[in-house]
Formats: sequence, C-alpha cells, structure tokens
Amino acid sequence: MSTSSRYERSAATRESKWVKYTILGVGLGYFGLFILMPLIAVFFEALRRGWAPYFAAIIEPDALSAIRLTLTVALVSVPLNLLFGIAAAWLIAKFEFRGKQLLLTFIDLPFSVSPVIVGLMYVLLFGANGWFGAWLTQHDLHIIFALPGILLATIFVTFPFVARELIPLMQAQGREEEEAAVVLGANGWQVFWHVTLPNIRWALLYGVILSNARAMGEFGAVSVVSGKIRGATNTLPLQVEILYNEYNFAAAFAVASLLALLALVTLVIKTWVEHRAQRNRPAGQGMERPTPAPAATLISKQEQAA
Repeated sequence: MSTSSRYERSAATRESKWVKYTILGVGLGYFGLFILMPLIAVFFEALRRGWAPYFAAIIEPDALSAIRLTLTVALVSVPLNLLFGIAAAWLIAKFEFRGKQLLLTFIDLPFSVSPVIVGLMYVLLFGANGWFGAWLTQHDLHIIFALPGILLATIFVTFPFVARELIPLMQAQGREEEEAAVVLGANGWQVFWHVTLPNIRWALLYGVILSNARAMGEFGAVSVVSGKIRGATNTLPLQVEILYNEYNFAAAFAVASLLALLALVTLVIKTWVEHRAQRNRPAGQGMERPTPAPAATLISKQEQAA
C-alpha cells in the first residue's frame, strides 16, 4: 500500500472517530439537558424541604384520591385496550375484508387528534347541553365530570398502542401455523392460546406497558372531561397542575415525583421486555418470533387429555 493511500485511510478513520464522538456528545448533551436535568429537578424540589413534608403531601386526602383514581383508570382502560388490540390485530393480520384500510385509519386516529379535542368531543356528546345530555340528565346518569367520562377519554387516547404493536408482527408471521393447527383439529381458542399467543407475547406486553404509561400520564383529554373536582375527579397530572397553580410547589413536586417514579418503573420494564424479546429473536430476523408449540404437539396434548 502506498504512503498516500495509508494517509488517506488514516485521515478517513480520524474523521470517522471525530464525527462519531461529536454525535455522541451532542446526543448525551441533549439527553442531559432536556431529560435528565428536569427529572433530577423534580426530585430535588420534592425533597428540598425534607422527607416529612414530602410524605405529608403524598398522604394528603386529595393526593390519595388522585392516586386511587389514576390507578382505577389504568386498571380499567388497559385491559379493555388489551382485548381490543388483540381482536383488531387478529382481524387485520389474519383476514382479508372490505374496509380493512378504513379500520387501520380509525386505529391511528388518536395519534393525529389532539387530546383536548377528544375531551371536547365527549363534552359535545354527553355534556349537559350535548346530544345525549338531556336523556342522561333525565335518567340521572353522569358521564362528564365523573369517572365514566375520564375512562372514555383515556380509552380513546390509549387504544392504538396494543394494536399497533401487534399488527406488524402478526402480519410478518403469516397464517401458516394457525392454519396447520386448524387442519389438525384445534379449535379457535386452542389455536390462539397455543400457537398465536406464544408468538406475540413480548410485543403484547410491550404494547400494554406503553398503554399503561399513557393512561396514567394523560392530561389533555382528562382535563376537559373531569371538571378538576378535588378529591373526586382529579388524576395525578391534574393534581400536580392544581397544586402548582396554588403556588404549593413542594406538594406539586412531591406528587409529580410519583409520576416520575412510575415513568422510571415503566422504562425499566420496557427495557427488560425489549431484552427478552431480543433473546427470543432468531439470528438474522428483525422481528420477534419465539418458537411456538407445534400444531402436532397441540393435538397430541388434546388426545392425552381425552
């Protein structure tokens, strides 16, 4: 190799390293400035006056009510989104039908509609002066400024997450394994439980984690339909806003730290799921495809049970 060629290769290598470390420095600086520092600031402000005021703010009745409501909304909305996501993904990935593209568009709708608009839509439908307001008032049913309205708004903004995680994976996996199981005598539930579910379990768990994180942190849609009634319709994000607007900064940051802790726990679980999914991914494949129970094994289990 000539001297000039070695020089050009060395210069290219130095330039590549310089570019690599510059991009790495910019990325780390961005992460530290816009993500890490605000997170540290939340915990610093929450604990600046000590542990006693911190725990006093958390166990305050309105804060406990906000915690209970947030957990209730997540415990109801996430399982419903789980059922819808599995059904929608199964339908879209395994069958061909008229209106399939329209269904995909509706699934993506919450990604493009502002959460505030979502809340206003429900007020227009179920508010006192809404389309169904007179009928609801006549039957003493309360949706807006009550738990049902918060659940409806939360379900709307979170229902795409599970479906959107499952659809590409199930489309890539195809229908061959399910069809083989059906040919060998398995019914629909057995096909799903023993063939489909093992293939999608990590993507399913990933979608549930994202849906749960959005449900607990949703602000815009819930803010419109809740009425922000203390001790009744305030979730954790709304409680933080009210405390901050009242200049009760210590309590506001204490409650905000709970949301930050939930976010960190979600991040840890998400990383673990990604790691497990990567371990179950065969070499050379970009999609998760754990080895399912063979259809023949499924039928042999049926015969043994019989």
